[in-house]
Amino acid sequence: MEWREANEVRWLEADLPGARAAFTTRTAGSLKESHQPALTALGIASAPVFSGKQVHGAELAFHGDGEDSQAPAEVDGQVIRSPGPVGLVYTADCLPVAVAGPGGVAILHCGWRGLAAGIIARGAQAVSATAAAIGPGIGPCCYEVGDEVLTALKVPTPPPTGRKDEPSGTFRPVGTVDLSEVARRQLRQAGVEEIELAGLCTRCEEGLFFSHRRDGGLGRQGGLVWLDGEGP
Repeated sequence: MEWREANEVRWLEADLPGARAAFTTRTAGSLKESHQPALTALGIASAPVFSGKQVHGAELAFHGDGEDSQAPAEVDGQVIRSPGPVGLVYTADCLPVAVAGPGGVAILHCGWRGLAAGIIARGAQAVSATAAAIGPGIGPCCYEVGDEVLTALKVPTPPPTGRKDEPSGTFRPVGTVDLSEVARRQLRQAGVEEIELAGLCTRCEEGLFFSHRRDGGLGRQGGLVWLDGEGP
């Protein structure tokens, strides 16, 4: 995964089998507002872009080979079967994960709920994935969670800190989670051997990324994926 820049837009780019994945930064603006600065910088300004209403689930939409009509209304993954279309997910602490294989390429929106629901396995299976790229997301340095998240992701609960309880009704974190490591483990379990990680925390890198935990707000970077003209 390498840094690229064009038209004052910076992004991380990963080469996948027969495909490319890009993870944007704040320099492209919020992709929820406009895709165009990012698409122009990436050299795919005229490509059809597919995204969905993300609900932290594990549903996938399929594009190419006559499958577009199967897209559900609420979807957290975009599967591309043929060259031309671009799949897009929006993130602001959740992970964008791209997977590629003989069956095409997919981009997955992976928060803790999606990871617990099996979106990695479903996306990997959809394209018979052999390679993956995990983009920037909130890191273990900043992702404090409660028991619900630890249990859902099968992460061991850490020992008590000895800290006094906060007032009733206030969120009390009991540990931290490394979402990238959870995603990497699930990719391995799905049979994906070649995995790249961005290794960047969206909450720490204020100059580069939007972060819901740090800023609140509606700013979103994007994870994009598309097939090369020759296909996978």
